[in-house]
Amino acid sequence: MADPTNPAATSFPAPTISLPLGPDVLRTYSGALICLEIVFGGLVWILVASSNVPVPLLQGWVMLVSVTMFCCSTAYLLFFLLGLADRIDTDWNFLDMFYHFIALVFYFGAFVLEAATTSAASLNSNCTDTPKGNIITFLSSQQYNINVAATIFAFVATLCYGCSMIMGFKRWRK
Repeated sequence: MADPTNPAATSFPAPTISLPLGPDVLRTYSGALICLEIVFGGLVWILVASSNVPVPLLQGWVMLVSVTMFCCSTAYLLFFLLGLADRIDTDWNFLDMFYHFIALVFYFGAFVLEAATTSAASLNSNCTDTPKGNIITFLSSQQYNINVAATIFAFVATLCYGCSMIMGFKRWRK
C-alpha cells in the first residue's frame, strides 16, 4: 500500500533569515543602517521639497527616489520589527541584498542629479544672459543652501544603502 501523504510534497522549507526578528533587529548593524537610511532619506525628501523643487526636470527623480525608498525601507524594517518576515517563506538574505542593490542604484542616480542641480546653480550665479535652448538653474541663496544640504544627505543615504548591500551580500553568500 502506498503512503497517501508524501512528507516531501507537503512540507515547505523554512525561510532563510540571518537577521533577528522583533526589536533585536535594531541592535544589529543592518538594523541601525536601515534606520539611518530612513532618517537620511527623509531629510533628502524634506530638503528638496522645502526648496520648492526649482528644477523639476532633475529634482523630480530625486523626490521620487527619496519618497519611494523612505516608504520601502520603513516597510522593510517593520517586517522585521513585527516578526512578519518569519511567516513569509523566502530567502530573506537574497532579498535584503537585492533590495539594497536596487536602492543603491536609484539613490546614486538621485545623488548625481541633485549634485548636478546644485553645481549648475553655483556656476550660473553670475550669468546675466540666458542662452537659448539651454537649461540654466537660478536658485536663490536659500534654495542653494538647502540643495547643498540635500546633496550631502543624498550622498550619506547612498553610502548607507551601499553598506547595507555589502552586509546583505556577505549574509547571502554564507
